[in-house]
Amino acid sequence: MEWNKEKKIDYKYIFTIPNILSYIRIILILPFVVLFLREKYIGAAMCIIASGLSDCVDGFLARKLNQQTELGKMLDPVADKLTLFAVGVCLAIVEHVFIPIIIILALKDLLMLVGASVMLRKKITPCGSEWYGKLGTVCFYFTVAGIVVFDLILGFENVRPLFLILLSLTAVIMVYSLIRYSMIFRKTMKNAKAEQLGKSAD
Repeated sequence: MEWNKEKKIDYKYIFTIPNILSYIRIILILPFVVLFLREKYIGAAMCIIASGLSDCVDGFLARKLNQQTELGKMLDPVADKLTLFAVGVCLAIVEHVFIPIIIILALKDLLMLVGASVMLRKKITPCGSEWYGKLGTVCFYFTVAGIVVFDLILGFENVRPLFLILLSLTAVIMVYSLIRYSMIFRKTMKNAKAEQLGKSAD
């Protein structure tokens, strides 16, 4: 967190437009869960659509407005993970086909959390979200919105095979993103170790 000369919090750093969008995504989790569990699926769908749209534009706005911050790099994936987990658990309650996706998602996020913790302990800034991570998130949102609208709201059970295919694709993208992030982690740690050895030699 940044501080000015008078030791006051820099609100411009905390409340950038991309960061505000991440805060909104986190706040939207609670009404989504409440509405979904009360079977008010239209309201729940609106929450998840709003969350998904904000997720699609926050990175673009951060670059366009030159508001990329270390806080934002952490907030964005945290908002994604909390939202995905909450949505996945809610759907798994009514659609058991989501359970394997939730397991994959939980393992992926747990491993990424461990990796980020290791990097922070070594004072290395974790990388921000990459396109493949975003692709998995967008695919998940699209699938969830489709299931809520066409299956739970409209009752079109014949569309389930399509969404099973989309769920499988989402799982594949999540596994792929985990592999790519693990490669970045290994490369970053290797470079940090080489840099440390170079400083020691000097």
